Amino acid sequence: MFIKFRIVVSVALALGLVACGQDKQDETSAVDSKVQTAEAISGLDQGLALIDRDGIEAHLKYLADDALKGRMTGTPEYDEAAAYVAGHFAEIGLEQAGDDGWYQAVPMLARRIDVDSAKVVFHQDGVENEQTWQEGFVMGGDTVRAETNITAEVVFVGFGIHAPEMNYSDYEGIDVEGKILALFGGAPDTFPHNERAFYSSGLTKAEEAVKRGAIGTISLRSRISQKRYSWKRISENAGVRPGMSWVNLSGEAANYFPELQGAALLNVPPAEDLFKTAPISFEQALDAAEAGTTLSTPLGTEVTLARKTDHETISSPNIIGVLRGSDPELANEYVVFTAHLDHVGIGVPVNGDTIYNGMYDNAMGTALLIETARAFAAMPTPPKRSIMFIALTGEERGLVGSDYFAHYPTVPTDSLIANVNLDMPLLLYPLADVIAFGAEHSSLEGVISDAIADEDFVLSPDPVPEEVLFIRSDQYSFVKQGIPSVFLVPGFTSTDPEIDGGVLFNEHLQTHYHQPSDDLSRPIDWDSALRFARANVRIGFAVAEDEKRPTWNEGDFFGDKFAK
Repeated sequence: MFIKFRIVVSVALALGLVACGQDKQDETSAVDSKVQTAEAISGLDQGLALIDRDGIEAHLKYLADDALKGRMTGTPEYDEAAAYVAGHFAEIGLEQAGDDGWYQAVPMLARRIDVDSAKVVFHQDGVENEQTWQEGFVMGGDTVRAETNITAEVVFVGFGIHAPEMNYSDYEGIDVEGKILALFGGAPDTFPHNERAFYSSGLTKAEEAVKRGAIGTISLRSRISQKRYSWKRISENAGVRPGMSWVNLSGEAANYFPELQGAALLNVPPAEDLFKTAPISFEQALDAAEAGTTLSTPLGTEVTLARKTDHETISSPNIIGVLRGSDPELANEYVVFTAHLDHVGIGVPVNGDTIYNGMYDNAMGTALLIETARAFAAMPTPPKRSIMFIALTGEERGLVGSDYFAHYPTVPTDSLIANVNLDMPLLLYPLADVIAFGAEHSSLEGVISDAIADEDFVLSPDPVPEEVLFIRSDQYSFVKQGIPSVFLVPGFTSTDPEIDGGVLFNEHLQTHYHQPSDDLSRPIDWDSALRFARANVRIGFAVAEDEKRPTWNEGDFFGDKFAK
C-alpha cells in the first residue's frame, strides 16, 4: 500500500513537473509565435513601402508600347514581353520555376480560317439562301481538320443547357442526333449566379451537345448580347487573328470535340430568316430566353456549314517565378498570383490605328504582378508559404496558358492552395471598394475582406452577374482543378459621389475593350492604383501566413463540382 502510494505520488509529481514544463514551453511558443507574427507584419510593411507609381508606370510604358504590337501569343513581340518579365523576376530575386528556367513552354495548334471558303447556306422551301461573310455570319477555323462541310436539319435548343439540379433542360423532348443546334450564348438570368456562370461555359455546352449526338452549332445573339456589343465590334476582326488550343503530351488538341464538324455565329437578320419556316419566330425565341423558359423546337430547315482551315504548330511560354516560404512545412504549399501577359495583337484599323495595345488588358495586371513580387521579395523574412508568380500566355485565345499550367503544373497540383488572378483592373477613379469574383465560394472571402480593409476598401459582390466574369478569366482554370480562386478587380463604387464606376466600366467595355484606344492615353487614378496594388499584396500575405489552407464552403456549387 505504501509502495503504491509512493508510486502514485511520484507519478503525480512527475506529471506536475511535466505540466509545469509544458506550460512554460507553451508560453515560450506563444511568445515566439507573437514575435514571429510581429516580425512578419513589420516585413509586410517594408514590402508595401516599395510599391510606387514609378515602378508600375515603367512596366506599362514598356508592355503597352506600340513596339510590342499588342503582345499576340506566338509572336516575337510576345516573346520580347516574356523576356522582360523574366528579367524582372530575376532582378527581384525570385527562383526559376518553369520547365526550362523561367519558362513553361506551352505547345499549341494555331488555326486560321480561309475566309473565302467560309459558307453558311439556308435550305428553305427549295430555295438556297447563302449568307454573307461578316455581314451575316462569322466563324472560326476547325481545331484540327483542314476542311469540314456538313448539311443537316437545324433544331433550336434555347441556351443548349441541361441542368437537372435546376429542373431545367433545353433538350427535353427533342431529338438532336445528327442535327445542327441553334442556341443562345449564356444562361437564363433566372439561374442563381453560380449555376449561371457554370452553364454559360461554351465547353459545358459543347460536352452536352456531343453527348446527345449533335454535329454542329449555330450561335444566336440574345438581347443581352446585342446590347453588350455591336455586330460591327464582333465581326470586324473575324478571320484576322488565329484561334489556338494547347496540345497534350500525346499530341492531341485540348478541349476539342471532333463530333462538332461546323460552327457559326449569326447576325440578327439572318437569325430571323432562319426561323421563317419554324413554328416560332426569332422574336419569340428571344422572349423565351429573356424569361428563362424552354421553347426548343425543330426549325424546319436545313443548313450547310463549310470552311477550310490553315494550321500551324507554335509554342508560347508562361513565365514562372517563386519566392520560397519561410516555414519548413508550409513552404511546400503555394499561393499563386497570375496575370495574363498576352493581348490581341494587330487588328483592323480604327481611326488609322492597327495596334491593340492592351494597356489595361492586361499590361496593368502584369505590372501589378511584377510589383507584387517585388514587395514580397523585399520582406526580410518571406511568408510561411511559398508564393508563385505566373505571367500567362494565351488568355485571349481561350485561357490557353492557364489551362495548360493547371493540367501540367511545375509543382504538385495539391500543393497549389489558392489563386489570385489579375485581369484588366480598371483604375479609372477614386476607389471605395474591391470585387473578388469567386471569393464567396470559399474561406478566401473573409481573408480578403479583412486584408483589403487595411487599404480602406470594402468587399463588394458581383455587380454584373450577366457577364459571368468568374468563368471568363484565368482563375477558372484553377477552379476546375479544385483550387479556391479569385479574380480581383476594382469595384464600381467611388469615394467621389459624383462618379458612377459602373458607368465608366460599361463605357470602357463599349469603347475601349479590345480596341486600339486601350493604350497609354487612358487615364489612371494613381492613388487608387497604389492602394489596389497594396491590397493585392496584403491578400497574398494573409493567405500565405494562415495556418489553414483555404477551403471551399460546405455545399458550394463549384466546390462540389470540382474539389478533388
